[in-house]
Amino acid sequence: MILQPLVQYYERLAEKGEVSKPGWCSAKVSYALNLREDGSVLGIIPLKHTVQRGKKQVDEPAMLRVPEMISRSSGISANFLCDNAKYMLGIDGEGVNKRSYECFLAAKEKHLDILDGVASEGARAVRAFFSTWDPEKAVENREIKPIWDELTAGGNFVFYAGRGYVQNEEEIIQKWEQAYQNTESGVTGICLVTGKQGKIARIHGTIKGVQGAQSSGAALVSFNAPAFESYGKEQSFNAPVSNYAVFAYTTALNYLLSKKEYVRQIGDTTVVFWAEDADINCQDVFLAASEPTIDNQEIVRGVFDKLLNHKAVDVDDVIGNINLKQKFYILGLSPNAARLSVRFFYVDEFGAILKHLKEHYDRMEIVRPSSDQIEYLGVWRMLQETVNKKSQEKKPQAGVAGRTFEAILSGGMYPQGLYAATLSRIRAEQDNKDSHIYKITRGRAAIIKACLLRNYHCLKEKGENFVGLNEECNDIAYVLGREFSVLEEIQEKANQGINATIKDRYFNSACATPGIIFPVLFKLKNSHIRKLSERSRIHFERILTSLEGKIPPTEWPRRLTLEQQGQFILGYYHQTQKRYEKKEEQK
Repeated sequence: MILQPLVQYYERLAEKGEVSKPGWCSAKVSYALNLREDGSVLGIIPLKHTVQRGKKQVDEPAMLRVPEMISRSSGISANFLCDNAKYMLGIDGEGVNKRSYECFLAAKEKHLDILDGVASEGARAVRAFFSTWDPEKAVENREIKPIWDELTAGGNFVFYAGRGYVQNEEEIIQKWEQAYQNTESGVTGICLVTGKQGKIARIHGTIKGVQGAQSSGAALVSFNAPAFESYGKEQSFNAPVSNYAVFAYTTALNYLLSKKEYVRQIGDTTVVFWAEDADINCQDVFLAASEPTIDNQEIVRGVFDKLLNHKAVDVDDVIGNINLKQKFYILGLSPNAARLSVRFFYVDEFGAILKHLKEHYDRMEIVRPSSDQIEYLGVWRMLQETVNKKSQEKKPQAGVAGRTFEAILSGGMYPQGLYAATLSRIRAEQDNKDSHIYKITRGRAAIIKACLLRNYHCLKEKGENFVGLNEECNDIAYVLGREFSVLEEIQEKANQGINATIKDRYFNSACATPGIIFPVLFKLKNSHIRKLSERSRIHFERILTSLEGKIPPTEWPRRLTLEQQGQFILGYYHQTQKRYEKKEEQK
């Protein structure tokens, strides 16, 4: 169950004072209305600040603690002390209309009702503002007119009076919390999350920050049609969750999604993660281990070495020891119109998750070019190997990313779509050194090796090492891949500076139907090898004779299965890397 761990996480955060208590929330606020005591507008205080988002600088609203805001999809419902221009000023981009005026009247009624009898400076200013403000005259206001378009763009407003924000005044805090408790109404029942008796929420709050979902928020739990209801129970009464639990889980999830440094986007899936005891150090370790960069390879290696030797795990010897026995939660969400889909929810001991990550990296280990300094290929880099580099939308297939990540975390089999997408990408690509596009990359070869080991067990059962070239392997497909690499080298040496090699023309068909293509390739080889020196001819003939000796004395197989095609590609990659190793040694 997802909601229960989120409620527990909220309670841990609340103990540390990192999240607001019931009745309050954190909201993005763009402006503050600076009020005089008589309610007139002294000025508009901009609260946006500039932040770096990738290569761009963008203006981002401030995050402030405000009274809990209402989730609204239609109709008119005013928030208290924090809302947009329609409710606070009665205006929108077109001016004043019936809708905006009704929104303002709803806000006026709510504020005058809640603040009645409150004697603080801010309360008096807000009451005076709503009593005297005329939306029709807003366009004449010298503070509002110059920035009308910005104010009506949808950002939230708060009130500022005297020396601070009105929502922070002690008297107003007490009055709001009293009003909030009095507004709790509805059916009483047993909460499925807490197991306690309480008021059951009719509608759950929204979740913000999932890429691709509505910016105003999307629902994780909702019942929007009679088909999803049962026993005559409408909306969320169909699955009773208390108001407290709804507030707690939505606050915790919104808190996680607001911490952008701990949110990861894998394809169409937004991933958040947290430790049972809300230890942020666990998040640091998991982040480094699941998505290593060129700068933290040593840190990741150190974490795995300590895990292997049963030592206490920390990051860079800076933080305290981490409890590897505690539960660690990883949640993957994807957008679905006004709702959220759960791609995966994985729970395990933190040490077990690190162990599965280490096993994945061991399967992915493969010989790489000397220019490639990244030892651990992170999940996102790995999935990018299945993407067309020329396409505008550089994202892996929908669903494959989430299933791949879940398989890595759980130690399960990789999704078949990952293996198929990698083979498809190899078939589609052609080497283009100018564009830095290559048919068979380190990443694609590593994915094929990992899938062959974990899904097909065709390499593991032999107890052989396939990190680099395995000269003892007698599998026909692997040997044929090695042969193709040798034949390509002969052609390149015989025709220096050739534009297109047999790889460009024959690789895909040789990989799928070697019985048809290899006779053609050996005829071409006989033409090419005549151009070489006697020493080179002897050298290559010895290699080919050795490889042919590993193939049974029958004709080449007419077709290779998908599993065998992976072995063919792996054999080709290993033999080619061995060739380049010799060149580097000679240099």
